[in-house]
Amino acid sequence: MRIFMTGASGWIGSAVAPELLAAGHEVSGIARSDASVAALESAGVTPLRGSLDDLDVLRAGAEASDAVIHLGFKHDFNDMAASGRTERAALEVFGDVLAGSGRKFMFASGLAGAAPGTLLTEEYTSPYVGPESPRGGSENLALSFAERGIAPVSLRFSPTVHGNGDHGFAAELVRIARERGVSAYIGDGSNRWAAVHRFDTARMIALALQKAPAGTITHAVGEEGIPTREIAEAIGQGLDLPVISVAPEDAAAHFGWIATFFGMDVTASSKITRELLGWTPTEQGLLADIADYYVKAPAAV
Repeated sequence: MRIFMTGASGWIGSAVAPELLAAGHEVSGIARSDASVAALESAGVTPLRGSLDDLDVLRAGAEASDAVIHLGFKHDFNDMAASGRTERAALEVFGDVLAGSGRKFMFASGLAGAAPGTLLTEEYTSPYVGPESPRGGSENLALSFAERGIAPVSLRFSPTVHGNGDHGFAAELVRIARERGVSAYIGDGSNRWAAVHRFDTARMIALALQKAPAGTITHAVGEEGIPTREIAEAIGQGLDLPVISVAPEDAAAHFGWIATFFGMDVTASSKITRELLGWTPTEQGLLADIADYYVKAPAAV
């Protein structure tokens, strides 16, 4: 198959592309910079120069493909509404191109949103609908494409997709701990984060391309919920720093933009996904990765 990807040079996409190539697919991907072009070419991916804002490039990539895997997202935490509008515009282009073709459209989504203490399953329906919703209401919009002769598959990722070389949420918590001289959690630290390894996620996506029917919701979840206190303790132990609690009202001052996310309680199951796809996460968990990689990575300068 000819696969067009957004986010192909990103943290998850750069692990997905080798899985697809190894399965015999041809892969093209969008690239915003010379560095991204070089990274894709070295991986065996055909680059298409552009960004998520370049709708004509997205249209051309989708038109030339047998399936689209949309992993890119503009994580502008200073203007998430604008990021949502960009996401919705991209999905509308993909919907128009793929309509009536029966082609598969796989897209990144998230697990946040349910009430604290709720174990999210693949049967959970996102409450976000419409362009002003988080991520532009993208999951419900994309799943509605089934009515237009498209085969949509939602890829719901854990709050942290971890691994050696990650610069995401866990790495940000390590950076803050180094800067503050303490490793902190919010409140009593009983709120939890689901987690999954990057390589397990890539294998799940490759299996979903092969096996997931139209309208499927998949969960990239390796660990259902790790208490944030344990995450802070692992960071503190690795950096030899004291571990403290930060009151919820002081969390924004201590953690900055990540405070909202670190304060969420996001637990999720992947039981249905595992049974449907024959997928079993095999990589080590988040706390082991923190000990082996995150706390040993050089501090950003």
